[in-house]
Amino acid sequence: MSRVRPPYDPELAACLETAGLASALDLGLDRIAEIRANTPSFGRPIEEIVSATGLEHVELTVPGPEGAPEVTLSVVRRPDAAQATPCVYYIHGGGMIIGDRFLGAEAFPLWIERFGVTVVTVEYRLAPEHPHPAPVEDCYAGLAWVAEHAAELGIDAQRILVMGGSAGGGLAAAVALLARDRGGPHLIGQLLLCPMLDDRDQTVSTLQYDDVLIWSRQHNVIGWTALLGDAKGTAGVSPYAAPARATDLSGLPPAFIDVGSAEVFRDEDVDYASRIWAAGGRCELHVWAGGFHGFGQFAHTTISRAAHEAVLSWMSRILGS
Repeated sequence: MSRVRPPYDPELAACLETAGLASALDLGLDRIAEIRANTPSFGRPIEEIVSATGLEHVELTVPGPEGAPEVTLSVVRRPDAAQATPCVYYIHGGGMIIGDRFLGAEAFPLWIERFGVTVVTVEYRLAPEHPHPAPVEDCYAGLAWVAEHAAELGIDAQRILVMGGSAGGGLAAAVALLARDRGGPHLIGQLLLCPMLDDRDQTVSTLQYDDVLIWSRQHNVIGWTALLGDAKGTAGVSPYAAPARATDLSGLPPAFIDVGSAEVFRDEDVDYASRIWAAGGRCELHVWAGGFHGFGQFAHTTISRAAHEAVLSWMSRILGS
């Protein structure tokens, strides 16, 4: 019997065939190091991006979590900003197991030009070598340092937006929970793109997309197992590891959540938005019909352009531009 599930958007389905992505990623815990070594670079190097746009890139090494190594931050900004700017604190994706702080950096110049922000992107430790709480605590330590040193960075400490996609979206949501529960830093918003929120892998959408390309339930199990080990799926998982475990979603900064209808994370993301609303919070939710995980990379498609413009519209409203 064929599996019942929402189909891919026709334009996106054609892109998958053209790009040769019609088969699933061969991922296993024993292959993470190999995949990291063989993963091609995503986009242009950061120095090429900034040199082409007249921006400035400064690399900083700041204190990490207590008893842990220092954290590397990259600050990308206009070199001639005349006043304190808003900050986009960016957390990269990669299933908790791959990627670096420049994954997605092609978008930084647009945000800086459109909204006058400074972008700070954080290098967090990856699982399985560094399981929870290492990744989220690295991200939080970097955020706390940026807020404390905002004046010297030319950043307005009251206008910090935390942002991430996929695993980075899950970490951004967790950082927002930590900032609330630890009494700061102040965040004006949390921008969560197809966030990875729930380690239990039991939603309808997770079961619908257990055999697909890009990011399947099987891949998701590997990512969460790398992060949590034998604790994955058990009652004791922290909401700072898997934000879907949070029982209290009140008092959080305004959220933007988007996700495709044809991907693993659909139902956990919709549920997270619903529970923010139930707690009296602000959340803008977009579920893009036929979108698979990471569909935004196909920027020439109609659905990807619409999703991109929705993000920029929300950023404009939150940042006051």
